[in-house]
Amino acid sequence: MQQQQRQVGNTGLTIDTLGFGCAPLGNLYQPIVDDDARALLDNAWQAGFRYFDTAPHYGQGLSERRTGDLLRADQAHNYVLSTKVGRLLKPAGYAKERHCYQSPMPFDIHYDYSYDGVMRSFEDSLQRLGLDTIDILYMHDIGEVTHGEANQHHFPIAMQGGYKAMAELRQQGLVKAIGLGVNEYQVCEQALEHGDWDCFLLAGRYTLLEQESIHTFLPKCQQRNCSIIIGGAYNSGILATGTKKGGTLYYDYGPAPEPVIAKVKKLETLCDKFHIPLAAAALQFPLAHPSVASVIPGMGNAKRINQTLDLFNTPIPTEFWQQLRAQHLVSESVPLPLGN
Repeated sequence: MQQQQRQVGNTGLTIDTLGFGCAPLGNLYQPIVDDDARALLDNAWQAGFRYFDTAPHYGQGLSERRTGDLLRADQAHNYVLSTKVGRLLKPAGYAKERHCYQSPMPFDIHYDYSYDGVMRSFEDSLQRLGLDTIDILYMHDIGEVTHGEANQHHFPIAMQGGYKAMAELRQQGLVKAIGLGVNEYQVCEQALEHGDWDCFLLAGRYTLLEQESIHTFLPKCQQRNCSIIIGGAYNSGILATGTKKGGTLYYDYGPAPEPVIAKVKKLETLCDKFHIPLAAAALQFPLAHPSVASVIPGMGNAKRINQTLDLFNTPIPTEFWQQLRAQHLVSESVPLPLGN
């Protein structure tokens, strides 16, 4: 698979429009044994994936270790790797599950967005990955969604000390791009006033289901040429599964509220009319925006890799996208894919 690539901000770095989210490699929700994790990454590589996104948080270091084991073999660096800062890992003994990860790693997280904390987090990630460079460095989960009122304490530290450390790493050539990796566009918009960012990894806030970020945040990204990498294109699952399967429907890491379910049903009805998988429309929709460089779904097994590639390459006619707008299922101002 030869993927299209797009440039990240004003950097010389380009990334694939479809990346590989490595959270499942940290044993998110369910364990993956080492041999299966290695096979999964090998399959992804053979399928043509070359952009991999991980984080210390994913399995308290497990995802970074597994991802690094794959990438270390490619000494020519024919890949793009992103990881994150903001959480340090401290020894904490073994536990069956921490923060939704069933990881064997005996660590727990400690938030630290300071200059020293970010520098240490970067160095610790290099050690876990077994690599000497990282391409994109994201500040992870700053914002009220994660921290609530405590964000009033964390945010100034992050924008002063943490940003200074990340900017120095970029200036020294140790990373090529810096940004935020978060679940809320508002904190990205705030961060634009405090630094020169290259990109933002935004989970769930610019999707087929919701586009509130189109009104203020995405125009600012266009003005400053900041790229967006879309995580959570399925809004935690409901745009992948639809509403017909029964059982709990998930949105934003929890049970979906009725208004969300009702809107997804309308999207499903239109998809059914055109014989299009809902998940295919969800995966392809964000890339129509000129600031979006990539979408990075998580894939926990080889079957999901093949399914994701099929969805990403599913032909979707122009009329489908036009009907989305005509039925007011997406914001009037969002750009739509050209269609096939």
